[in-house]
Amino acid sequence: MAGLGVQAEQEPLLGDRTPGSREWDIIETEEHYKSRWRSIRILYLTMFLSSVGNVAVIRSYIAGATSLQERTSSMANTSACQALGFILGPVFQTCFALIGEKGVTWETIQLQINMYTAPVLLGAFLGVLNIILILFILREHRVDDSGRQCKNINFEEASTDDIHIPQRNIDQVAVVTTNVLFFVVLFIFALFETILTPLTMDMYAWTREQAVLYDGIILAALGIEAVIIFMGVKSLAKKIGERAILLGGLVIIWIGFFILLPWGNQFPKIQWEDLHNHSIPNTTTFGEIIITLWRSPREDQSEGPTGCPIEQAWCLYTPMIHLAQFLTSVVLIGIGYPSCNVMSYTLYSKILGPKPQGVYMGWLTASGSAARILGPVFISQVYTSWGPRWAFSLVCGMVVLTITLLGVVYRRLVAFSVRHGRIQEEPS
Repeated sequence: MAGLGVQAEQEPLLGDRTPGSREWDIIETEEHYKSRWRSIRILYLTMFLSSVGNVAVIRSYIAGATSLQERTSSMANTSACQALGFILGPVFQTCFALIGEKGVTWETIQLQINMYTAPVLLGAFLGVLNIILILFILREHRVDDSGRQCKNINFEEASTDDIHIPQRNIDQVAVVTTNVLFFVVLFIFALFETILTPLTMDMYAWTREQAVLYDGIILAALGIEAVIIFMGVKSLAKKIGERAILLGGLVIIWIGFFILLPWGNQFPKIQWEDLHNHSIPNTTTFGEIIITLWRSPREDQSEGPTGCPIEQAWCLYTPMIHLAQFLTSVVLIGIGYPSCNVMSYTLYSKILGPKPQGVYMGWLTASGSAARILGPVFISQVYTSWGPRWAFSLVCGMVVLTITLLGVVYRRLVAFSVRHGRIQEEPS
């Protein structure tokens, strides 16, 4: 985990210095530099162990403790640690299943350690370990956009001209736009996660057990892919800039969902077809036959009916999404989502500038939380009522609108210091 920040630490802290300039009077010492990166690494570990509820705080701290040159790399490392936590958490829980339901009992304190209590105890232990590291190792550091050392993050008063710039000079249009972009990115991925299981069960007649297994493997592979992308965008951002990566990520997401649109003349297996393999009662009408079959007990079957449910009318006329189609789309969305995710809040932190960003980061996190709430609701209703063609067409339209919005405000999504002419804009 400690190695994630090594590359960023090797980068120069400061740009070209102008001799005698008052702006360069405060130079970061080597001791301060090492302490600052030690603290940032502790927050990487925090994101790995437990990112729920503290994402805004961690991003705010890292935004204030890194220069513009270090920001993208640090934010990518933060996201990579969070993704690793999401991947390894279920793996550890699966390993604890080997303990069994009985497990072992510590008679002295009447503590039973089994497959249910072990994950909780490990989580509590890691939480305490994290608290100890934060209390004894984490120190508050603050540098401006050029990497110059500033006063402690708790002080509103600053020591350079950059920090004296009033809050109203932040480009609020860029702030709101970035919140919207972040909302759309998380909205799209939340709905994709939600639709994954019902889509595969409907299209490929997977059982519930097969869907849980195969979709779990797919999500784990997406997590690994995301970590690789997080690491890759650090180098790519230095060459083409964050805005270009964000735009490219949205385009890739659009292509991924476009590929998911059903085409051809092959239709999914209809769920009620399974029922014709059983004896049909002596009833007089087709409607009575169907009703009787649906109401008949199925205890003799180890699995429920598979395929696209007959009550979803679109199953009868919507072509199936081929497995190659689906997997190609998964790979593309797995590339586009992490790219957009890390670039959106990296740009956001740069737009906000050197002032403490806690409140603004809270709004960004709130927009992401809203997306995770609304995304599943949206896709569940549209998919069930109208099917994948309408659902994914609407998502494609939403991405096109988002790309258009990004194009309109593209020139405004620049760092605070760049906007005020204190640092030259990097090519993008």
